[in-house]
Formats: sequence, C-alpha cells, structure tokens
Amino acid sequence: MDITVRQEQKIDRSRVEKVIRKAFEPEPMSDQKEHLLVKKLRDSPAFIPELSLLAEVDNTVVGHILLTKIQIKGATTTFDSLALAPVSVLPDHQRKGVGKMLIRTAHNKAKELGFRSVVLIGHEDYYPKFGYKEAQDFGISFPFEAPAENCMAIELFPDSLIKVSGEIVYPEAFFQ
Repeated sequence: MDITVRQEQKIDRSRVEKVIRKAFEPEPMSDQKEHLLVKKLRDSPAFIPELSLLAEVDNTVVGHILLTKIQIKGATTTFDSLALAPVSVLPDHQRKGVGKMLIRTAHNKAKELGFRSVVLIGHEDYYPKFGYKEAQDFGISFPFEAPAENCMAIELFPDSLIKVSGEIVYPEAFFQ
C-alpha cells in the first residue's frame, strides 16, 4: 500500500471531516465530536497549517493528524509546545501503517518548525511505540483529571523537556 502524507488544504476539509467521523464512530470512549474540535482548532490562533496533515492511498483520504500550539505554564516560566489531537484513520486502513506515518511525519515537521515537544491524551499501549512517556515523568500536568498512563509527552529533541514543568494551557477551542 502506497501512503502519501501531505499538508491539508482548505479544499480537503470535507473529506477530512468524513475520515474523522468514520474513524471515531466505533470508539466507545468518543463523544463523536472530534471533527468539531478540528474545525474549532483550525479557526483558532493555535492552528498551524503545516501541522494539519492528511494521508492518502490511491488519491483517497484515509487519515488525518493535527498538532496545535499549547503552553506549559510553570511557576516562573512558560514553555511553548504542541498538542496532538486528534489522529484519525479510517477503520479499514487501521493497523496498516497510516497512523504511524502520520505521527512520524508530524513529529518531523514540528521539529523543522522549531517545536521541541508534543503532549497528548491517548492509548497507553499505542503512543509509547513512538517514544511518548507519561507526562508526569517530565513534571507536566493536565488541567483536568485523566489516568496518568493516558497523559503523555514526547521530547522531539534530546532533553528538550528537562527544565520544563507545569500545567498545560490549552487554547479556548478545546473547551468550547
């Protein structure tokens, strides 16, 4: 299967929305509003067009990933970072490398843009494969309750979170 990953364009948005809806449809923990979150984030100052990526197979959109700006606010400093939310792959294309390619491409693009870390809430068995660790290991907390094993962060450069600690500050779009 030949997977192409590229930056999402405005013309792709309706196809991406369908992918997000279908990807989360069978998920019991989903509120079925992930596509609305993506729409809100696209319209927010946290949006970075280069970090809204889609995956295509035979010119059909089969996956999407979005990384947006967040901050980690400590007692005396604030650190810029990114949130991965969400990554979506059509059910019939899952477990075929699409999500892996989207995540790795997004990480590489984020590094090119100078970002040093990414945080997420996600499945504790999936994201550690990419180097994610529990956020609390870095001294990072989330502004809501969630199981520690699902609250994760990754350093895009070695030791880039070594002097960072504090609570994540999400853009308003996450809470609207």
